[in-house]
Amino acid sequence: MAQQKRPPNSRGYYVKMKLLQKHGRPHHHHHHHQQEKNCFYRYYKWVLWLSLSLYFFTSYLISNNNNHHTKKPSHVSRALIQSNHTTTPQHALNSPESLKKLKVFVYDLPPKYNTDWLTNERCSKHLFASEVAIHRALLTSEVRTFDPYDADFFFVPVYVSCNFSTVNGFPAIGHARSLIASAVNLISSEYPFWNRSRGSDHVFVASHDFGSCFHTLEDVAMADGVPEIVRNSIVLQTFGVVFDHPCQKVEHVVIPPYVSPESVRDTMENFPVDGRRDIWAFFRGKMEVHPKNVSGRFYSKKVRTVIWRKFNGDRRFYLQRHRFAGYQSEIARSVFCLCPLGWAPWSPRLVESVALGCVPVVIADGIRLPFVSAVKWSEISVTVAEKDVGRLAEILERVAATNLSTIQRNLWDPATRRALLFNSQVQVGDATWQVLRALSEKLDRSFRSSRVSRQLDFDT
Repeated sequence: MAQQKRPPNSRGYYVKMKLLQKHGRPHHHHHHHQQEKNCFYRYYKWVLWLSLSLYFFTSYLISNNNNHHTKKPSHVSRALIQSNHTTTPQHALNSPESLKKLKVFVYDLPPKYNTDWLTNERCSKHLFASEVAIHRALLTSEVRTFDPYDADFFFVPVYVSCNFSTVNGFPAIGHARSLIASAVNLISSEYPFWNRSRGSDHVFVASHDFGSCFHTLEDVAMADGVPEIVRNSIVLQTFGVVFDHPCQKVEHVVIPPYVSPESVRDTMENFPVDGRRDIWAFFRGKMEVHPKNVSGRFYSKKVRTVIWRKFNGDRRFYLQRHRFAGYQSEIARSVFCLCPLGWAPWSPRLVESVALGCVPVVIADGIRLPFVSAVKWSEISVTVAEKDVGRLAEILERVAATNLSTIQRNLWDPATRRALLFNSQVQVGDATWQVLRALSEKLDRSFRSSRVSRQLDFDT
């Protein structure tokens, strides 16, 4: 949608008029009392005139110069958090005030699109459950509006990851595209908001492996691409890479996988973050000795297999290939937690490690991590290239001997943990709050905001 931008000098003109209103009267008032024509008053008047002229001219230049450099539409000022976070203090970013003006309308869809899936208890607890958590949190959030004409964004609550396979228990999302298409068909026929913006201010969640492509096998996902129906919309997705990828060819926000905040709290009660860590390097998960899958592809690009073959006999490494319900207690006892890629680059271990104070060792080339403005990943984690995984022990030994204590101190900041956990109600700085902050930076996509901006242009 074409956005009309304010003329470059309009803000300067507006500021100038304000200043004239503010300073003009005293000047004229003073002039009114200038009955005596002596030199002192003439001199005073001349100095005052010159000062005011310089003041207005400087204001105009500064304002105009700012506009010239930013080249942003005027409504961006409503996004109180700017995208350049390097100069914004952390306390300002996490201020409850910063999202006050944002308004989100949550569509009330029939239960077959969302709450019917909750009959399966796993739906709200598994690693893809951010689609449920974000919906729940928005329902009671201060940013929610019941007046769609007052909304900046429209949240479409469709749960696509709760259809668990009876064969292997994994989420089967073959129905996802048709379910979303059906939901869009419904809202576009009952409301005018989808059609007026072509869906550009509508928000969906795609919390499974290849996000916006709505398919869990990468080759199929890449071949299918982003469904036409959501191509103009905003997708909240766990999948993120720094290189060009078909499943990123849509406006999106990278979000963390879901980890239950209750489970983290329970674990921390028994194992404080800064407590004793008697496991040096930890990994529990799928590590196939022969990683070639039935599809002919190598799981984890052989990374996990190399870890198992090379370090299984190393006493510094605690490697386990089988599930264990209490594995979070192992994370809480570990110094380094390995986070190798699976089929996709990301895994819930990233969030669990950070939440429980274990230094995440990210082994996933090109991964794009969530909420980089709130979580300083480079300061709290170790990155190892996939090709260097055979040298893992010496790399971690070097970290342990140099800057481990600094990394741990950064990692144990409660604000970092908070930013990656979704709560049932929005808390300042938590994962849903970070989603809203990311949306506040995309107000140029909002039909309402762009209309308000055009009105302001007209008024000034």
